[in-house]
Amino acid sequence: MIAHRDARTAGEREASLVYGVFLHTHRHYRLTADHLMEHFSRWPADEQAGLMLGAFSSCEDAAYRGHGEVLIEQQAAVAGPDSWPWTSWPASTRAEQGRVREAYELAEHALGLYPRSGVAAHALAHADHELGAGRAGGGFLDEWLLADPQAVQARHLNWHAALHSIACGDFPDARRRADTALARTDVGMRAAMNWRLLLAGQTPAGRSDPGQVRELLAAPGGMAEIFHTFNLALALAVEAATDDLHLLARRAATDARPDFRVVLAPVVQALAEATAGRPRTAAALLSGLGEKAERIGGVRVEREIIQDTLTRALIDTGEPARAAELLHHRTTTRHHHTYEDLLLAARTPADVAAGR
Repeated sequence: MIAHRDARTAGEREASLVYGVFLHTHRHYRLTADHLMEHFSRWPADEQAGLMLGAFSSCEDAAYRGHGEVLIEQQAAVAGPDSWPWTSWPASTRAEQGRVREAYELAEHALGLYPRSGVAAHALAHADHELGAGRAGGGFLDEWLLADPQAVQARHLNWHAALHSIACGDFPDARRRADTALARTDVGMRAAMNWRLLLAGQTPAGRSDPGQVRELLAAPGGMAEIFHTFNLALALAVEAATDDLHLLARRAATDARPDFRVVLAPVVQALAEATAGRPRTAAALLSGLGEKAERIGGVRVEREIIQDTLTRALIDTGEPARAAELLHHRTTTRHHHTYEDLLLAARTPADVAAGR
């Protein structure tokens, strides 16, 4: 707490900021969110404090996420339309709420004020995904990254660009981006992309080491967060590690945390069934989740993969009408939806083997 002690000599605001950073970096997200509510009541529209707004969604609590969304809108109104940070943050919020056109407009406005806004570029990537922008979305991200290839957001934005490539059917480009831009430690992003490729009957990019995934799960804090654990489950699914998935599902089913038992356990079990060639069981497990699937964490772009898995299971079970209904919104509103078309296409056992 040396930094906090030193910050107190600079002023109360500085001490409050340092305390918030301490809570956030130690992953005390609820305490961080509570602290930010108090901080903004004293220092409205504080841009530095805004860097910790992710604590509200990281709480893995719908109530806290809602408080965060309201807070962001309130503080943005205080800051006014000429503040690029407080225009960027609501853009992200509205993209997550499904208010895609509003998100797009806010992100473009923020980038007009400050073209290097990483938050606005990220929000635009989310909006472009919802709109199925395809090559245009990837092109924007390439231009933004060209100005600073070492930007802190580089790997994640390249992952978004890979999703744009998948959307329009440019699978070689998606694999290239994964293999050149993602690090060995980016297990979650790599798994999320590779599982999408496999669901669409495509060859995945470079894979993760199953041993590394097992080590991550067994490490202290390996199952501390539900979304992190879900991403590790996807990595196991890419490797068709069915036994590992069964084991992880059992661990989640006996976890003291309700979301692990009620949401994560059936999702992981469904992945196990899918890798074992039992799509009917996988479809039943995922169909039973309904809106509870949102409690897996992450954001819309990331959670969408659960719907993708259910779609593939329904197709492989012989229920194309249900599958088509599931993706109707996406196939009728997205400009590029080659990926969705492939999810809805019947596959032979030979196709499945070729993908792997």
